[in-house]
Amino acid sequence: MDQVKAVLLVGGMGTRLRPVLPSMPKALAPVGEKPFLELLVRQLRSQGIGQLVMCTGHLGGQIEREFGDGRTWDVSIEYSKEETPLGTAGAIKLAQRDLRECREFLVLNGDSFLGINFHDFLAFHRRQEDAVVTMAVVRVEDASQYGTVQVSENGRVTGFSEKTANHTSGLVNGGVYVFSHAGWPGIPEGPASLERDVFPRFLGRGMYAKEEHGVFIDIGTPADYARAQQLLRFA
Repeated sequence: MDQVKAVLLVGGMGTRLRPVLPSMPKALAPVGEKPFLELLVRQLRSQGIGQLVMCTGHLGGQIEREFGDGRTWDVSIEYSKEETPLGTAGAIKLAQRDLRECREFLVLNGDSFLGINFHDFLAFHRRQEDAVVTMAVVRVEDASQYGTVQVSENGRVTGFSEKTANHTSGLVNGGVYVFSHAGWPGIPEGPASLERDVFPRFLGRGMYAKEEHGVFIDIGTPADYARAQQLLRFA
């Protein structure tokens, strides 16, 4: 089992899903008969990654009651609980105390699923001598709802583009990252977003992307959540 830890960002408010999940954290949204988050836990465990840190926030007690210490899934789960909303970057910074001994660690968005070989992803990151963070990217036919990632031929991230009305294909953030220990100074204390506040400051400073080709789905909206019932039924 790879000793790298995986951080799961499950503290979001889930505002866009509230019409269909009014009193449940987004990560517990049922997909078939299982909570969405269980799919991520099983995906990690199936690849030998069993040390997990769940960054909880909104209705986080429900997640802790559902997953406990992780023994049901043969994993070990620690919890990093935010008392006020910290955003994706702030949540990672709060969890630093659980990650101090890690040379690198995985990060997964708790509201998206990507078919990925985590070990190949880690190996790619480790091959880049100056890598601080590596992002999994996915090519989609219509990138208008995501914003896009610009990547050079050698895999360096060179820029980001905001969402546009152009329904064209492009590379988008797949919601899976690996951070090296050297990245901690670039993550601020307090509320902050990875996409808005952290990744732009890593451009030109060891930020890479690896294109993945597995199933990708974000359950952040009711329409995509409904689609997840079809795509992930057998995951």
